[in-house]
Amino acid sequence: MFRWIAIFGSLLFLCEMAATARTRPRYGGTLRIDSRSDPLQAPNGVARKLVADTLTRVDDHGQVVPALAVRWESQSTNHRWQFWLRPDVRFHDGTLLTAAAVVPSLSLECGGCPWRARAVGESVVITSESPMPSLPTELARSRYAILRKDDAGNLDGPGPFRVAANSNGILFLSATDDSWDGRPLVDAIEIYGGRSIHYQWLDLSVGRADIVEVPPEQLRQAQQDHMPLAVAARASDLVALSIAAKGPLRDVRIREAIAMSVDRAALFGIIYQKQGEITASLLPSALTGYAFLFPTVPDVARARELRAQQPVPLLHLAVDTSDPVLRLVADRLALNLHDSGFNVQVVSQTSTNAELTLRFVHLEAADAVSALREILSDFDASDAADGADDPAALYHVERSFLQSYTVVPLLYLPRAYGLSGRVRNLTLAADGSLQLANASLEDAK
Repeated sequence: MFRWIAIFGSLLFLCEMAATARTRPRYGGTLRIDSRSDPLQAPNGVARKLVADTLTRVDDHGQVVPALAVRWESQSTNHRWQFWLRPDVRFHDGTLLTAAAVVPSLSLECGGCPWRARAVGESVVITSESPMPSLPTELARSRYAILRKDDAGNLDGPGPFRVAANSNGILFLSATDDSWDGRPLVDAIEIYGGRSIHYQWLDLSVGRADIVEVPPEQLRQAQQDHMPLAVAARASDLVALSIAAKGPLRDVRIREAIAMSVDRAALFGIIYQKQGEITASLLPSALTGYAFLFPTVPDVARARELRAQQPVPLLHLAVDTSDPVLRLVADRLALNLHDSGFNVQVVSQTSTNAELTLRFVHLEAADAVSALREILSDFDASDAADGADDPAALYHVERSFLQSYTVVPLLYLPRAYGLSGRVRNLTLAADGSLQLANASLEDAK
């Protein structure tokens, strides 16, 4: 009996060792990713935070933690912030990361930001006429990742991967051995940009891709096909209708009529196959808990009543016509508005005379205060967020902004990815972005 117990114990130990060996992270190999977007373009560029890095990061618990900046402090009631840089961090060409190099990158990416950055010794000082209580969280966004161009004109940064080549829509990245945050597990990453979902899934099925995108409207199909998936914990992609308060739409009552015409339930159930959540709030319910206070049910009778108070000419609804699903959403919105008495023509997003624009906005922030500032900034209304520092204030700021009817939130959609059997230890950030520095491959040597 003891002999059989010993044999069984030995077999169990060997099975556990084999399972551990299969799951233990391994160095080496090339990870292959398909993407519809430009890999280096913010905020959807999968390669942006691999090549570059940000001054701060937001961890899985929504807390701001050091990255390229090791510490920071606010002064003058959040009108002035000072960030001290991590020492001995270098760009991929060996150039030392200094405050003088960080400031131009922040200024270039910021564009119309209401703050100014300057170098003070080994620190970066950012000042603004308005308080900036959420600046450390704001600087964790991918748009503020520190990048520059090297002598050859290639993008260079202090991230865990360097650009080895970028040609014919294919971005080749190689691991950086001396990255400040440790060497990645994989040796290289190949990212194929501009790939449609059809060809992405085909590449995954024949072993030409390890990570592909799974859009919300096809998530159920992927589950039925038993595709290995990585799905974000919360919905982070906002679909919204932007209304220009000009010409015939200067009258807030006409903009309100447009907002009341929208049938979100049809968009949610028919086009997006009940993935994500219906919203009339700027922020997802997971961040605030008050999204249900904003009504989402259309009121066509009221919309017609408001519409009848002023003649409205032909309206143009701009959309990214290269995205067939967004085009379907735009067509559906045009039908909704037609039912309320509006005449709407769907046009390309390149149109400059469109009164209506269908927007697709990715939300990176992990806390409600920073998220509201991020969303309002994307709609060129960052000043509206001043004073929003608790749930009650957030609600009132958001309600006040939405009552102008210049932005009509429609849906929040989740992010998901299909994986090959080679991929191990892949995680997603709270916003659904890929975290690839610790990913490994099963067949790596």
